[in-house]
Amino acid sequence: MIAEAGFERHAQSLPRPVSPTEERNPRTRDIDVVSTAEMVRMITDEDAAVIAAVRAAHPRIVEAIDIAVDGIRAGGRVHYVGSGTSGRMGLLDAAELLPTFGVGEEMFVPHLAGGLNAFKKAAEGAEDDIAAGGALVADVGPADIVFGIAASGGTPYVGGALDMARARGARTVLLASNPFASLASKADIPILVNTGPEAITGSTRMKAGTAQKLVLNTFSTAVMVRLGKTYSNLMVEVLATNAKLRLRLVRLLTQATDLEDGVCENALAATDGDLRAALVMLVAGVDRSAATRALAITPGRIGGPSVREALATLGIDPA
Repeated sequence: MIAEAGFERHAQSLPRPVSPTEERNPRTRDIDVVSTAEMVRMITDEDAAVIAAVRAAHPRIVEAIDIAVDGIRAGGRVHYVGSGTSGRMGLLDAAELLPTFGVGEEMFVPHLAGGLNAFKKAAEGAEDDIAAGGALVADVGPADIVFGIAASGGTPYVGGALDMARARGARTVLLASNPFASLASKADIPILVNTGPEAITGSTRMKAGTAQKLVLNTFSTAVMVRLGKTYSNLMVEVLATNAKLRLRLVRLLTQATDLEDGVCENALAATDGDLRAALVMLVAGVDRSAATRALAITPGRIGGPSVREALATLGIDPA
């Protein structure tokens, strides 16, 4: 709260209510004297309320997804910005997109206050650096989205990034667990998930962190689906970097086509492991060259056609 108060003085804003995440939880006051079983019940009961809080924020999450899809299609990127647990959640979400959807920093860029070293070792003082937050997104443009993540909704580092983003014409999103977030006015889309007081007062790695994980998972996954990174609910751009994932490619093909493993393995071999091309080959009954042409990237388009679009060009409706 000291950092937040300093930021408010800097911004010369009016005093705001204390974030619910910093309030004392009346339901867990005896957590240090109850049995282990009762302690676990207390914590998980608090966690159970997070789903409803995230569901209440659905309209704003939808808005954020839509602007991100439009921005990426226009050549922009999503910049996650946060400190502490919030920044680590952004970093984790962005890192998992590469093996899952074949997407890296060309679309999603995470920024953690204090740098990558702060992922393992806390650098809490870094969250007060407004200028550093602004500097890291100083090159964004109108197609970019700066997505601030701050449980309290008042982290100076995030505020600096949002200010710079708006000055550069980028779109802005804020994810916070405080309905009175002081940074909400800096965001085009404030996603304010009211998770209430934590089981342990102020420990935002708990309910607030869980809410962040849920929102970010939903946001980035939906963006990937809208960009054609799945076929039905199957991942089609998995990076097969180990034996487990290579087996997953075969399983994905069998799930999508109902064909035998051997047929799917042969299709993968024929396409040098290109799952999308193998899938189009099997579903459309065409050779590799026809599948590759159908999946060819159209000039000016980010990411190329989806598998469904490629199949449509071949006259196939895999409804």
